[in-house]
Amino acid sequence: MFKTRLFSGILLVIAALGLIITGGDLLFISTLLISYIGMFELYRIFHIEKELPGIAGYLGATVYYCHLRFSLFSDLMMFVLGLLILLMFVYVFTYPKYRTEQLLAAYFGVFYVAVMLSYVYQTRMLQTGAYIVWLIFLCSWGCDTCAYCVGVLIGRHKMSPKLSPKKSVEGAVGGVLGAALLTLIYGMIGREAMGLETVHVYLMAGISAIGALISMVGDLTASAIKRNYDIKDYGTLIPGHGGILDRFDSVIFTAPIIYFLAANFIL
Repeated sequence: MFKTRLFSGILLVIAALGLIITGGDLLFISTLLISYIGMFELYRIFHIEKELPGIAGYLGATVYYCHLRFSLFSDLMMFVLGLLILLMFVYVFTYPKYRTEQLLAAYFGVFYVAVMLSYVYQTRMLQTGAYIVWLIFLCSWGCDTCAYCVGVLIGRHKMSPKLSPKKSVEGAVGGVLGAALLTLIYGMIGREAMGLETVHVYLMAGISAIGALISMVGDLTASAIKRNYDIKDYGTLIPGHGGILDRFDSVIFTAPIIYFLAANFIL
């Protein structure tokens, strides 16, 4: 199991490297496809992955991504309300086929998966996005790795015993500090290439620390949904890791945070 997890993890990192370094249309299309898969995994819990509410959700994700490329809406609230109205049409004209929570899940899935994950692409497309985008992974996967190592070594106090018994306060602190340290090293090495002052590197480390904290909320959110519906993994797409949502649960939360913080405090 460990070898399978390690091998698939290495392949995942290589794929991420290739897509993010390339950027552009390839990253755009890949992010949309990953969003579809993640939404499918989430919708499967509510049994709408092949039903009208789920199809409306996939359509909503497609329209949102088209907006990213072609600026379809002058005000994004048009999309937010339009999607809600579309789902209410489905709810009303198929009544009583679908329950209220199924329609709410369809709406939630568009923003929780597709919209939030799109910030990986949006961050990459910033002025210095080729460098800044890596903060998303440094403060999600980096935090996860550091938290695991510190937790195994010195973890004593449970952070959320009912939700995730294996996670410790010590591990959480180690994850935050580890993410900040990794970002600091990354920033110092690439400072000249990024055209940043030293103060910006420290800002990057601080942003990663904030992102790492939020990444843990993302991880625990995914765990809470799984526990509520008594499932172990969202899928089996990534051997040893589970589904897209199992591997990208923290990235989903950190991507928009890194985008907004970097855009306001670094660029």
